[in-house]
Amino acid sequence: MKNFVLACLTALTVAGCAQNPVTGSTDFVMMSEQDEINLGRQADLQVRKQYKIYPDKALQAYVNEVGQKLAEKSHRNNLTFRFAVLDSTEINAFSLPGGYVYITRGILAYLNSEAEMAAVLGHEIGHVTARHGVRQQSAAQAANIGLTVASIFVPQVASIAGQNISNIVGTAILSGYGRDHELESDRLGAEYLARSGYDPQAMIRVVGVLKDQELYDIERAKIEGREPKRYHGVFASHPDADTRLKQVVGEAGKYAVAAPRDGRDEYLKQIAGMDFGENAEEGIVRNNQFLHSDLKIAIQYPADWIVHNMPDKLVALSPGGDASILLKMDPKPSGTPADYARRQAGFMSNDSVESLEINKLPGAIATYEQGMLGVIYLNKRAYLLQATAKSRDVFNARRKAIRESILSFHALTEEERKQAQPLHVRIMAAREGETYAKLAQHSPLGKQAPSLLRLMNAQYPNGEPQAGQKLKIIE
Repeated sequence: MKNFVLACLTALTVAGCAQNPVTGSTDFVMMSEQDEINLGRQADLQVRKQYKIYPDKALQAYVNEVGQKLAEKSHRNNLTFRFAVLDSTEINAFSLPGGYVYITRGILAYLNSEAEMAAVLGHEIGHVTARHGVRQQSAAQAANIGLTVASIFVPQVASIAGQNISNIVGTAILSGYGRDHELESDRLGAEYLARSGYDPQAMIRVVGVLKDQELYDIERAKIEGREPKRYHGVFASHPDADTRLKQVVGEAGKYAVAAPRDGRDEYLKQIAGMDFGENAEEGIVRNNQFLHSDLKIAIQYPADWIVHNMPDKLVALSPGGDASILLKMDPKPSGTPADYARRQAGFMSNDSVESLEINKLPGAIATYEQGMLGVIYLNKRAYLLQATAKSRDVFNARRKAIRESILSFHALTEEERKQAQPLHVRIMAAREGETYAKLAQHSPLGKQAPSLLRLMNAQYPNGEPQAGQKLKIIE
């Protein structure tokens, strides 16, 4: 048996030598190119379970056309690359081994030219051509090689392999591949831009877009009392001052681009009408009111709270983040709302449970030391508004606002149903004297409208439109 194990280890080591398609040097990888393609295909199925594909065939075709042009100039143009726009508000793009590249409509709203979109796609193509996902996966496999061999003798251990795909998808979406690999992808992306007739400096502009998003979120996080988001591939300093980024992008200067294509007008034409923010299936937040046309419900949250509408949950945070209200739904409740609330709150009796009618709907409110639970029945479902505070004093300070939110729950009206539709990107020309403050007065984006409009028009934090400038607004 000892010799057999050594033979397995030797075979795995031999399989780990492969030439890097970009550098020509030898990398440690533990899969063939066909294995890589198969892995990407399986991971793509998982991505499509997590995200929906944005249903705009023209936009999908446009992104694919630009992506294929870049892929053709890449170091692995033998691969069949696949590009997809995801129906997600996330500001993100990512790639999987084997040539699968994704970009969200969320980030498309903040880009301002075809060249910038090409920079995003080129960066992700760079991850594929340099086999970053494969190399990272191979390193992880090597670290667990004892488990790999053990699975030959203990079948239960083989289930660990099933985690590989989830790990690859999670890494690609959330954390990226580390600064060195991100820089390498920026360098490769800039090279593919230049080879395809775009200005490689578009790569720096895109990193600037992400950096501005990060700076904006830092300001929002202070108000909301939370940790700010960090976008993978974004640097500590602003990109214009980042020496390594300027260096790797500057290396693409050896590819002469006499009249680089920017494609701003075409890009704006293609994204005009694109959804912005939540889609109807996730529900819509307007002026801190949550409206859901499919579930036929509406809830008004306190005006100074921050409402986060995510694909898997809806949560409202108080200023400072010291209290929250989480909305949940049970499709098959049992008992009365008071019985349900008592069970959920863990009360032994109904002494702390108030049974009442909430906007003509059967409901109940359970109150405890640091929170409150509202239960409302509608269309055979139970809706739970679970409020929690960091302390009893905080809860007492927030009690009135929390209770008012629970009591605001009601069946969607016909007028509200019309409002529960997604927002869209519109392109307009700025008039003389136009300001973002003026545009914000008529914007459905609420209090953050000036900042968001500046972000999507590359004029954050203090820029103002110039007369005749094409602007993206939301309506």
